[in-house]
Amino acid sequence: MTIEPKIFVAGHRGMVGSAVLRHLERRGCRNVVTRSHRELDLTNQAAVRAFFDSEKPDLVYLAAAKVGGIHANNAYPAEFIYTNLMIEVNVMQAAHQNGVQKLLFLGSSCIYPRLAPQPMSEEALLTGTLEATNEPYAIAKIAGIKLCESYNRQYGRDYRSVMPTNLYGPGDNYDLSNSHVLPAMIRKFHLAKLAARRDIDSIVADETIHGAIPCDIKTMIGLDPYAPITRDSAITDTSPVVTLWGTGTPYREFLHVDDMASACVFVMNLDKPTYDANTQPMLSHINVGFGEDLSIRAAAELVAQVVGYSGEIAFDTSKPDGTPRKLMDSSRLARLGWKAGIDLKQGLEQAYSNYLSKESRR
Repeated sequence: MTIEPKIFVAGHRGMVGSAVLRHLERRGCRNVVTRSHRELDLTNQAAVRAFFDSEKPDLVYLAAAKVGGIHANNAYPAEFIYTNLMIEVNVMQAAHQNGVQKLLFLGSSCIYPRLAPQPMSEEALLTGTLEATNEPYAIAKIAGIKLCESYNRQYGRDYRSVMPTNLYGPGDNYDLSNSHVLPAMIRKFHLAKLAARRDIDSIVADETIHGAIPCDIKTMIGLDPYAPITRDSAITDTSPVVTLWGTGTPYREFLHVDDMASACVFVMNLDKPTYDANTQPMLSHINVGFGEDLSIRAAAELVAQVVGYSGEIAFDTSKPDGTPRKLMDSSRLARLGWKAGIDLKQGLEQAYSNYLSKESRR
């Protein structure tokens, strides 16, 4: 009788972790262990060690992380580097001490230099200066890659790393104070569409479900920026202009989170000779991307189309753009036999449907 391995998905309530969990369940994996942040604080070394001592998982997907967009990374650099370093160190050390031979670590495309040659290959790591707006987060993720490589080199572990491009989809964060670019666009265009219809009830519901609407967005949709939003609030402008950060000229690549989960499980299940033949002891990470990018302006126009917003789109050029371009070279993963299957328009339609479904359940 074959004993099914016990799998620990760290960060199962996050966007990526929940997608990995769904993918494993679809594959028929039943012996999966999860813990919420309330049940297990991964920054607490003693608690993490006790969890591994008790549960003894065989495989670990390390998807837990503190994440956010440009604003959040600028505002909370200490929390981004501290939290992510602590999670990585605690989980990997406890996994090693408890004999976990296989672990998959999820990094980020921001590990690459700001002006890395495009598309960015795995070899670009540590060859130049990082983007200043998310340097602390990037350094933490680079440390995670090097932790994996170090346990592999010194102890013969099989700890692997995947570097996703910009992700979106079910489970995304739509809080406008710390969301990434696509969910922020979806919510801004949705609120503008509601304002054009004078649908204050739906705007109230949106704030309840997705978090406080900042003062600048209240102004954008014709509401008093300093007053609480209630069903009695008056919308004074039914032709809102959606303003986005930067110039709209940077290029970004986007990958649906269900594709990312598929790639994670694919890489985790590659046999070791195949994986080792495609990596190096000190260059072991694998890029995961869609393979195409587009400008932020083009992305905004596509999101507006999906949401059904037909008003004006403006750009605040006083705000930072971030890295000029971030296209991943995913040829290594393609040679191994995996490629993305969800195109951007289809994925955005799914994401917006998921966004609306939360409101329909209110």
